[in-house]
Amino acid sequence: MSLIMADSISISISISSSPSSTLLLNPNASPSSPQPLVFDSSLLQDQQTLPKEFLWPNNDLTRSEQQLEDLNEPIVDLGGFVSGNVSAAARAAELVRAACLSHGFFQVTNHGVCPELIEAAYREVDRIFELPISRKLSMRRKPGGVIGYSGAHADRYSAKLPWKETFSFRFSGADNVKEKPTVVEYFNSVLGEDFQYSGRVYQRYCEAMKELSLMIMELLAMSLGVDRFHLREFFEDSSSIMRCNLYPPCRNEGLTMGTGPHCDPTSLTILHQDQVGGLQVFAYGRWQAVKPRHNAFVVNIGDTFMAMSNGVYKSCLHRAVVNRERERKSLVYFVSPREDKVVRPPPDLLLREGAIRQYPDFTWSDLFNFTQSHYRADVATLESFFEWFLSSNKPSKSNMAMT
Repeated sequence: MSLIMADSISISISISSSPSSTLLLNPNASPSSPQPLVFDSSLLQDQQTLPKEFLWPNNDLTRSEQQLEDLNEPIVDLGGFVSGNVSAAARAAELVRAACLSHGFFQVTNHGVCPELIEAAYREVDRIFELPISRKLSMRRKPGGVIGYSGAHADRYSAKLPWKETFSFRFSGADNVKEKPTVVEYFNSVLGEDFQYSGRVYQRYCEAMKELSLMIMELLAMSLGVDRFHLREFFEDSSSIMRCNLYPPCRNEGLTMGTGPHCDPTSLTILHQDQVGGLQVFAYGRWQAVKPRHNAFVVNIGDTFMAMSNGVYKSCLHRAVVNRERERKSLVYFVSPREDKVVRPPPDLLLREGAIRQYPDFTWSDLFNFTQSHYRADVATLESFFEWFLSSNKPSKSNMAMT
């Protein structure tokens, strides 16, 4: 039994159990406020010890000599589904259901995303993270915000810092991308004209991810036995976040994490990882490694979708480790509903099973604000959110009633 604590909330949960990087004091911090740390990947090549801010508890770590077995997750071929093959679509839905009932994780192939677009997106990752540290700090995310540059999330946390750099930006499924290409506009405003091409690449990438996410939503609806288009229509105007990740090498890789154990608070995560490896999933009572597949996208269920499925499908507990010698990169697309949409299970899911509501109604903005202002995402985020939500908002009992 392990006790997870954040702020004043505690939840009891059961679990079976290029250059390096460094920190500097932020020269722009106010003298009267705590000075945030700056993760600079050019200054720690010869440093022997790991800064204490990056140390993680032993129960979160993988020992460097420990060899994890590979997860045998379903590989879902979307080719038949895309072409309208009924039996192939049914088979794909069966595989998705099996994965989501157990650990909430699967991979998809024959997804229709152009390989050249994926390669172009990785090239632009290099361009962004190769910028001088002063330039990257000029586009860092604002307090309480999610878009922009972040080095080790040191702008938000002071301990258990992840050994990574991130660059995040929004993509709204509600926008008319021809009239208002939001990603292109963001790149122009933050990075300038030199990165117009980068903006166009990621605009196209996000559009491809949106279409793929809607395809997966159809499969998820089929796998739950509800109206095939219910989830697709619900997420048509989705609010999504795109994130580029860079995990520099670390000579003390056994003492830190690239990303600590957590479940994504969003609905769905679609990730492409390079061939270095490092993603791990907690399944069947133990941590297992996810084998990189060049032409596949990793898909995992998040907390919001677990609530939408009334707890039938499981939010995926996962983490990322760092490599001693090689940097690792990944492209992550987080799918969530439009901020003001009410999250609740499809009516026919509850009616068919005669199920009692497991969670109250909430909006994505409720959960998002909780994770940005009150809680660091971990394995107990959803439970902690509802404890806070119910005590703060006192939703009516009808929200929990059988429907």
